[in-house]
Amino acid sequence: MNKENKKETVCAIVVTYNRKNLLLECLEAIRRQTRPVDGIYIIDNASDDGTPELLKEKGYIPELPPFNISEPYEIEHKIINLVDGNHISVFYVRMHENTGGAGGFYEGVKRGYERGYDWLWLMDDDGLPEKDCLMKQMPNRKDIVTGPLVIDSRTKKFVFNYKRFDKFPYNTNIRLFQVYFPLTVAFNGFLISKEIISDVGFPEANLFYQWDDVEYSIRIIKKRYKVEIRKDAIFYHPTSNGYRNLNDLKLYFIIRNRIYVLLKHYGFGVKLLKNLIVFTIMMLKGQIGPKVFFVGMKDGLFYKLKKPGEIQL
Repeated sequence: MNKENKKETVCAIVVTYNRKNLLLECLEAIRRQTRPVDGIYIIDNASDDGTPELLKEKGYIPELPPFNISEPYEIEHKIINLVDGNHISVFYVRMHENTGGAGGFYEGVKRGYERGYDWLWLMDDDGLPEKDCLMKQMPNRKDIVTGPLVIDSRTKKFVFNYKRFDKFPYNTNIRLFQVYFPLTVAFNGFLISKEIISDVGFPEANLFYQWDDVEYSIRIIKKRYKVEIRKDAIFYHPTSNGYRNLNDLKLYFIIRNRIYVLLKHYGFGVKLLKNLIVFTIMMLKGQIGPKVFFVGMKDGLFYKLKKPGEIQL
């Protein structure tokens, strides 16, 4: 990290919904960063599990937000950094409805950008960055987006398939190298500068669940910015179970969003065809219901980004 980066401000953006205890662990991990953050935006997607009450109890917010709101409500507070004792500005945003991860990241990036932070560090509430994660992610240039190496906290295995991007053997001791390779970066430690945001815009708000980070990464790459994974920056996050045990609504979003994003950025081509075939096979195997399959396909192909209440499955 160079001297210039020490002067630049970083704001963490954390989107949460009904995971108050995991949220507290995430916030504490942010407060322990050896490269301290200057701000934290907590975007609460209308949690009903007592999230604001617990945040007030732990000193993250001074008072409870109103609950009968028709638009997002923001509270600002200060909390102590657990490394150097300096203050961090905490902005708690109570959403008026559950806008999903996509809507939450849109709201957080927009607000953090408008407050003038130099860098925004995006993550879910169940993410746990190691204490030096941010320090090792900070690039020397503002035209680079970086992500950490995401590892399952229970199994210690890679959450994503990094093998196909890595020029070293898959079983390389990841702590021995700082290797960079291009790919899309998940919103698990996604670090982006205000200069890139100014050019690319904000994340797509209306995707609700899944592939909002992929869509944003594609936009960034198409603008010819670099996207890198910093292999010595470690970020813990539970491994996804893929399509298993997902309800119809989540399966719908997976189908719709993937078709929408691929069609939007690549048109009718091999990428889209491969996914159409995969989803068709899954339907024939009974892994996806016919109605979920056809409604998701139709809405993706016709760019209909419906909200959960508007979807009939």
